[in-house]
Amino acid sequence: MRADRIFAYGAAAGLIGDLLLGDPRRGHPVAAFGRAAAGAEDRLWRDHRGWGALHTLVCAGGATAAAALAARAVRNRPAAAVALTAAATWAVVGGTSLGREARAIGGALEAGDVELARERLPHLCGRDPHALDGAQIARAVVESVAENTSDAVVGALVWGALGGVPGLVGFRAVNTLDAMVGHKSPRYGRYGWASARLDDLAGWPGARLTAALAVAAGGRPREAVRAWRADAGKHPSPNAGPVEAAFAGALGVRLGGTLAYGGRVEHRPVLNGEAGRDVRVADIERAVRLSRRVSVLALGVCAAGRLAWGRRGR
Repeated sequence: MRADRIFAYGAAAGLIGDLLLGDPRRGHPVAAFGRAAAGAEDRLWRDHRGWGALHTLVCAGGATAAAALAARAVRNRPAAAVALTAAATWAVVGGTSLGREARAIGGALEAGDVELARERLPHLCGRDPHALDGAQIARAVVESVAENTSDAVVGALVWGALGGVPGLVGFRAVNTLDAMVGHKSPRYGRYGWASARLDDLAGWPGARLTAALAVAAGGRPREAVRAWRADAGKHPSPNAGPVEAAFAGALGVRLGGTLAYGGRVEHRPVLNGEAGRDVRVADIERAVRLSRRVSVLALGVCAAGRLAWGRRGR
């Protein structure tokens, strides 16, 4: 079986597995990688970019190399290769868990239990929930659903189409490292620089595909394109900007504004500010459904692109 078909069949099976099962509650491979990366950090940490780059190389490079060896071991066994691709896809994508967490917070807000929503918010994003009211929590959830649609699903599928199992695993390793050490803080300002920059590079194609699919699947294509073009560049993240702006336009809401991360207050520009309205609790469900549609379309685009590239190569 050709490599393009192996990816198409395996990625489809893996995404279906995620849709049906979600993430495993115990023994998740990404959690195991996180523990290994934390152990490497304990040994390597210095307040220096070079040591941070070494940490990124050891962790992300090691995970990608291990995946390449596994793919090489089954390259002459099509059924095993499809199974490995399916397992890797299921392990690295997280769309179902993303939707579950978002809906759990939305349910708490609908019930008027803002304290429960605050308790659950850190499971979804790194915002400081203590000073947030219900409307601000709802906005944070919609923004996180938008950004994580790219990080947790579409970006992985893009790199899987480009690089097979090593691409899937390498992307998730880079994205996980960025979440662990890539943020701006006294400890990680220099040490996490390499992980943050590599994540920006790896996330670039998936973010643009996510934004484009949000335009196509959101039901408000003109508004989504306008918000993407007008506001994406205002966001401090080169990848979250297009995704959040396109989601804002597609959903007809305003995103961005003042937020807090671990004691740091950021005043971000408002996305879709002129045409959108404030986020409501009901918009969480709308964002989750849009995320699901974007994820399914991304699978189709990535599989079709890989098959087309395979035919071109032959």
